[in-house]
Parts: sequence; structure tokens; C-alpha cells
Amino acid sequence: MDLVGAADPSAPPGPLTHLSLLDNSEARPLSGADGRSLPGSWSRSTPERATVLREDVRRCLQQQCGQTVRILHAKVAQKSYGNEKRFFCPPPCVYLTGPGWRVKPVQGQGETGSTVCGYMGLDGASGSAAETQKLNFEEQPDSREFGCAKTLYISDADKRKHFRLVLRLVLRGGRELGTFHSRLIKVISKPSQKKQSLKNTDLCISSGSKVSLFNRLRSQTVSTRYLSVEDGAFVASARQWAAFTLHLADDHCSQGDFPPREGYIRYGSLVQLVCTVTGITLPPMIIRKVTKQCALLDVDEPISQLHKCAFQFPGGPSGGGGTYLCLATEKVVQFQASPCPKEANRALLNDSSCWTIIGTESVEFSFSTSLACTREPVTPVPLIRTLELSGGGDVATLELHGENFHAELKVWFGDVEAETMYSPRSLVCVVPDVATFSSDWRWLRTPITVAVSLVRADGLFYPSAFSFTYTPEYSARPGPSGVLEPATDPDADADTLLESIHHEFTRTNFHLFIQT
Repeated sequence: MDLVGAADPSAPPGPLTHLSLLDNSEARPLSGADGRSLPGSWSRSTPERATVLREDVRRCLQQQCGQTVRILHAKVAQKSYGNEKRFFCPPPCVYLTGPGWRVKPVQGQGETGSTVCGYMGLDGASGSAAETQKLNFEEQPDSREFGCAKTLYISDADKRKHFRLVLRLVLRGGRELGTFHSRLIKVISKPSQKKQSLKNTDLCISSGSKVSLFNRLRSQTVSTRYLSVEDGAFVASARQWAAFTLHLADDHCSQGDFPPREGYIRYGSLVQLVCTVTGITLPPMIIRKVTKQCALLDVDEPISQLHKCAFQFPGGPSGGGGTYLCLATEKVVQFQASPCPKEANRALLNDSSCWTIIGTESVEFSFSTSLACTREPVTPVPLIRTLELSGGGDVATLELHGENFHAELKVWFGDVEAETMYSPRSLVCVVPDVATFSSDWRWLRTPITVAVSLVRADGLFYPSAFSFTYTPEYSARPGPSGVLEPATDPDADADTLLESIHHEFTRTNFHLFIQT
């Protein structure tokens, strides 16, 4: 799932000290009588409600009963003019993943097949049949359910420069599951044929971005094939497309050390395609610009959205046209190009070696309805982007930044609910004491890591990609008579000394980690 935020998640804040939380009602603002958040107030569920929720959350974490909605789409969409219909290519698609989708809403239904259907259209549209497409989800061999909107387009009557896709999911029986939105999509009139300037960065393709590649033989829509991965092999699929991370792969530079022009892929660069789902990669290849079925060998300019390009494998005999990535029906093969007899800086390709490149986006929404006793939609699904740790001493707080937060959400550390305060731009919670997770915390030799989740007031569970780790100080364990037993670790004396020095000041250090 890709997390985006202003802060660098690979650089967690330094360790803070965390002592026992003081039960001082005067130290914090009060919540409402019903336990719900008031503006700027801390809130926590009633003890009875918290006990029930804790068992439910623990069961959800153990059984992995989550559900994820993943929307994939292109970054740009070409506008249709007059009566033409330029369907979005690659077509927007939806994957439903997680075991929660296979749990029937009502026991004893006995029905087979998908329990959900979808409707996709453009935001702001009137919702007519021509503007909204029904998605019938099909189960894939990897247990994912897949749906695709093949006939969506944007007409010239729509004057917007950007729009979003809207996905509406409905459970069998007609109950509304929720409404989900894609990332922002830029509208273009046609692929730019001009030499791209780095000033127009929204059309340029940068190193590390995600792209899709498709091939359209003889410009016929029905013959479109998408580069994809199936059963661990690269294929040319007529139904499904994959997103690939496009990396610069310069042999003359060490890993992570790129030339000054790094940031935007240019023709003539050595690149590598990595499948974002499976991690399978093609060998490094040289990306070439294509004009009239010829690969241009001397072009050095930024690559733009919906450009025609070819991928040349390095090496090969001198004087030849080189070998290129090519499709043969559903297989991906190598094609031996011929040198152009009139121009030495060109190579003659076939139709199957000419690919169209386009940037892609994806967005994921994760939740679990197995705990909720509600018929309310699961949306808006809160999305956590970054975490910020602050405080120390008696109280340490964690601030969650993201989207779709509201006052009905509580932050949970594992199966422990944290006191939570809602503000329009973030959720702030008090970090639970480490003793909540282990009464033997003082003699732990390994860290304690717990998942960070959100739970709605009605019990709807929202997992996240974040976790929280408590790293305890080392010390010796007391013996039966209360006398400290020497630790078996070679550094036991140093650990005991360290613990005695810091005992009055620190209980445990903790750090934030992001699960990748």
C-alpha cells in the first residue's frame, strides 16, 4: 500500500522517557457525559464498553479479518471530443483483498460468489448509466476479487482540469457499504509531442514513480495488451494491468547515488521495472523514444505521459539494431530490431515492441466490519499519513496526521484503548503505559511492538500500517527472596549499573516504526 507524508518515516524521533501515567483528572480536559469527544477534550470509552471492545479488537487482530479496497488508475486522462469516446487507458480497476470479504454478513445465507457489487463514475457527474459503470467482481486465483471499469471517459463538455473517480460499494441485499474516492486525475487533450520541459513536472515521469505499459496493435482498442505479472512471469494481458516502479539503474553509480539529472527519467537512461505487488523485476533496459515505429537512439529528453517508447536490452553485437522488449500474443519476448538503412541513429521495430507509458496512482482503504453492530457505511475511511511523538516524563502523546478524522474515532495500541482528543486536522492520544502490555516490563530483554489502529464509536475497526514499539531498559531480575539475581548476559554488570543510574528518571524508551 504506498504512505505519503511530509515527514520522512525512515527517520523516527529520538527516544523519550515515559513514566507511569498519573491518574489526575485536573491535568486533562473532561469529555462529555456520554464519553464522546468534545472540542479539545480527551475521551475514553466507559469501562464496560472498553472491556467489550477490547475482546473484539483482540479477536480482530488475531484472526486477521480485515477488508481492503484498492483502487488503481492512471494519473492522466485524455479528453474525448465530439461523439468520440476515449476510454481511460489503462482502465480504472478495483481489487478487494482480505479474508473479511469471504465472511457472510448474515449467518446461514448459504450464497456463493461475491457479497458486494460496485459502481464507478466521475465525481460531480449526474450518475446516469452513461457516466456510471457497474463492476461485477470476479475472484482471482490469489483470492483477490477484481473489477474493472472499461468504458469510462470524460467529454469535452466537462471543463475541469482535474477530477476524481468515485467507487460506490453495495452489499448483497442492497445495504450501502461506502463511497471511496481515487487520487486526483489530470485531464489532457492529447499526448504532448513537444520536447518536455522539467518546468512541466506534472507530465514528466520521475525515477521511483509508478507506471503502466500497454501496447495497442494497429491503434485498435480491442487489441490492447497490458504488461502484467501472472504466476511469477511477465505476460501481456488483455484483461488486467500491473503497476511497475520505474527506477534509474545507472551502472556507473552506487546504489542511491544518481547523477544530477536524477529525478526525472530521460530517454537513453538505463531503467528497471519492478512489479509493485510481487516485486518481480525485468533486467535493466535502456528506454528509447519511438517515432513511426523507429527507436531513436540519440534522443536525450524527459519522458512524458502517454509517450510511445521502447525498451532495449543492453549489449548485443555491434552494428545490429539491438534486442527490445516485445509481446507475442500473451507472452513477453525479445525482438531483434534492424538498423535503419538511411539513418544510423535509428532502429526499426515492429508494432509489438512499441509501448505506451503512463503514470499510475493507487489508494487503499482498510477496515473490518466483523466487530461493528451497525448498518452505517464504513466511509469515510480514516487514512493515517504520519505520526508525531512528543512529551515525556509523566505523559507522552502521539499525534496522528492524515485524512477523514472525526470525533467518533479512538486510537488503539494493540488491544488497549488510548485516551484520544480530536482536532480538525489530527488525532492526539496519550501513549498507554508499557505495564499495560506486560507486568514484567522491567526485566524484558526484547522490545514490545503493538499495532496502531483506529476504532469508531460503533465498533468499526480501521487497521493501519503503523506500529508502536516499547524498548525497555535492561536490568537484573529479583530472586525469590527479593535479591537481584545476576543476569546471564555478558554485559549484566553494565546493564545493572545502567538500570540503577536511570531508575529514578526513566521507565522505558520507545520508538516509532513503520511496517513496510
